[in-house]
Amino acid sequence: MASHTSSIRNIQWPADSVVHYPESKAFTDATIRWSAYKAPNFAAVITPQNEDAIAKTVKIARAARIPFLATAGRHGYGTTLGKLQNGLAIDLSQMKSLEIDKVAATVTVGAGVKIGDVTGPIEDAGYELPCGSCAQVGLIGATIGAGVGVYQGLFGLMIDSLISVRLITADGDIVEASDSINSDLFWAIRGAGANFGIIASATYKLHKAVNNGQVMTADLIYPANLKSAYFDVLQSFEDKMPPELSINTTIAWDSASNATQVMATFIYSGPESQGREVLAPFFELSPPVVRVSVVPYSQVQSTIIFGMLNALSVPGGIHDIFSTNVRKFRVDTLNLAFEKFDAFYKAHPDARSSVGILETFSTHAVTAIPSDATAYPWRDAKGNFMFQMSWSEPGTAEEAANAFARELRHDFAATSGYPELSVYVSYAHGDETLEQIYGKEKLPRLVALKKKWDPDNVFGYHHSLPTEYP
Repeated sequence: MASHTSSIRNIQWPADSVVHYPESKAFTDATIRWSAYKAPNFAAVITPQNEDAIAKTVKIARAARIPFLATAGRHGYGTTLGKLQNGLAIDLSQMKSLEIDKVAATVTVGAGVKIGDVTGPIEDAGYELPCGSCAQVGLIGATIGAGVGVYQGLFGLMIDSLISVRLITADGDIVEASDSINSDLFWAIRGAGANFGIIASATYKLHKAVNNGQVMTADLIYPANLKSAYFDVLQSFEDKMPPELSINTTIAWDSASNATQVMATFIYSGPESQGREVLAPFFELSPPVVRVSVVPYSQVQSTIIFGMLNALSVPGGIHDIFSTNVRKFRVDTLNLAFEKFDAFYKAHPDARSSVGILETFSTHAVTAIPSDATAYPWRDAKGNFMFQMSWSEPGTAEEAANAFARELRHDFAATSGYPELSVYVSYAHGDETLEQIYGKEKLPRLVALKKKWDPDNVFGYHHSLPTEYP
């Protein structure tokens, strides 16, 4: 391990790239992650300015046997990332090119572009793109696991809008991948992309703005005495989620009332009158706190969850996350999870920043794409349920939090409608099986492609695929 530090400092890196070391503020700024829990550790960070510099860096690092990880938004939190210790960070954050072709209805972005960087320019051009709800996440990083998100009912997953990528391989070669060029690689990166290379840029197809780009958003808070009624209504949407609608349910501790509550966030890409009609069953429960507004597409992320998402995206905290996919919304499991969270909060006051985040998005456009079109295996998932554990002091509640989150994951997996645990790779903790992340049916082809494109497992720190299966 120590040899990596000394060798990194003695290497002649590409002249047009900047290198920083741990004793500098620039190093910290270029490596600090949203989650500090089981994070990778670096002996140096290099910031290339273009794809040629990335390719040179990969070749130099491989020749010197220095392990590396490419980073951009630095929001990935799977614990397998922590297997990289004393390595090299390839910081892509400065690669922020963004080009919109209004005639072709496409956008091409550099690896450093975050979701919040692209929504405004796309909106100005009269288009929309499916994306996640956090503006600080890297656009390409969010895409390559599949890109579930609040607009997927209308536009599909983020991978379904991906047209092509330019990628640096394990050998340091620059290749293009699309449906017509390196099509097998393009299939693989749409669901398992972190295993195959460093994407320097990506081109997406854009979608004409819905409802003139105006989106209804609402945040409603339900105290404990309304939780069962809320979950009953949520369950009624299991098979009738309109394409325009997404619902995010958060189980959280409210410090003001010293009680556990449900916060429901609704995003409806249509007229407010229609949205209110669709959501009437939720409003009729008379929650004590209601916020409703109609905002442009580009302002959704800064508006929802009472405008708190930016504050929740501050890097450096502890975020220890487990998850499961569901095809069924079981009211008894939802109520039980609320009660268990309540008991956990009361037993562990230092972990009251932990939350249950239950994403339920329409699958209308997602399931319209054949399952075998991409590597992503869970197109029929109607919910992605996350248990984000957090505590104030290192080690204080870690054991209890991990045990609790695994218990919740087991409870929901048992009633999920899937035969066993299934997990969206971008939400995976790191203790799941390959089948639970990548799907048994997709693994043989994925593994063969891993052996072809990365036989030495250079890209092996984010839920790594093997080169042989089974």
